[in-house]
Amino acid sequence: MTFQIGDKVVYPNQGVGTIENISTRSFGSAFEKFYLLRFGCNSMTVLVPFSNVANIGLRQVTKDREISRILSFLSNGWCAINPDWKVRFKENTEKMQSGDLLKAAEVFKALLQIHVDKALSFREKKMLDRARHMLVSEISISRNVSDLHAVAMLQRAVAKAGLTLPAAS
Repeated sequence: MTFQIGDKVVYPNQGVGTIENISTRSFGSAFEKFYLLRFGCNSMTVLVPFSNVANIGLRQVTKDREISRILSFLSNGWCAINPDWKVRFKENTEKMQSGDLLKAAEVFKALLQIHVDKALSFREKKMLDRARHMLVSEISISRNVSDLHAVAMLQRAVAKAGLTLPAAS
């Protein structure tokens, strides 16, 4: 998959970034092309080698049709949760690193469910915030709405499942 300067792309577990530059660097006699991504939320930049795009899971922003499916998933019922914290955290970390927005939505919903009964651990709060950020940023870009409007869409979706959206940390 190739991208152009200015394209919005998703970097797994980080969210949406913009390709700012495409450059070539030499390593001895070999040359490698890189994408320079900038993430707007914290101005962080990342260099991604062309040869590693597939391994990293760099992808295009989710289409509107898939956003509808994700909001529907968040609206309906509850999901199974592993009661063992260590196993659950490992599973959720793998889902977040996959870069799949539906898996991030699964993590988000499961952590909201846990939050109903008890306070989340520090690490799970951070994971909830990251999942929330990933969902908000992709909904915002895919639907061409503000982050505030995207948060409102998330709130409405989880409210239908009897869940509430805690304030972002």
